[in-house]
Amino acid sequence: MSEAAVAERAEHRHALQPGDLLSLEEYDKQRPEFRQRVMAHKQNRKVHLGEHATLYFEDRLTMQYQIQEMLRIERIFEQEGIREELAAYNPLIPEGRNLKATFMIEYEDVEERKQALAKLIGIEDKVWIRVAGFDKVYPIANEDLERSTEEKTSSVHFLRFEFTPEMIEAAKQGADLAIGVEHDNYQATVDPLPKNVRDSLVADFD
Repeated sequence: MSEAAVAERAEHRHALQPGDLLSLEEYDKQRPEFRQRVMAHKQNRKVHLGEHATLYFEDRLTMQYQIQEMLRIERIFEQEGIREELAAYNPLIPEGRNLKATFMIEYEDVEERKQALAKLIGIEDKVWIRVAGFDKVYPIANEDLERSTEEKTSSVHFLRFEFTPEMIEAAKQGADLAIGVEHDNYQATVDPLPKNVRDSLVADFD
């Protein structure tokens, strides 16, 4: 089987289907408990890189929550609308050989944020993850659309990190993970990741 075929099969296996979603009425009933569970889950999938950058790692549960919330807010119940939401968010679910994250640059002051984004062009390509004993893995950024210009970067990026089978096996066997960013104007490293975060991310690997 070709590499492309393997990737397609993995993507289909991990993707959410219409039958995985609750109806608007059922979601309304379960929302408080479901939301509490997702918020607790997200705490194990968040990595602060210094004071102004954060990686929010996505998975099937975080995307199910995102889709359910969008359906609820927009009052979408038609099959076509549901399929559109699935098509938009399924690409953010890891497929067993990768990690996927929303990378956010966070400055409360508007003017400070504007100046920082002008200095941080290309930062999305300088984020890395390392399995102990292996080289750093840099992301494939913003596959859906370009989020940077020649004048500034965006405050939000979507990143996909691809790992070799050897890296994945080492991580499953307990190897530490480290995450950092090495832009000329912004550097930060978390080494090693806290165990709760490491374990949550390693669970994304098949």
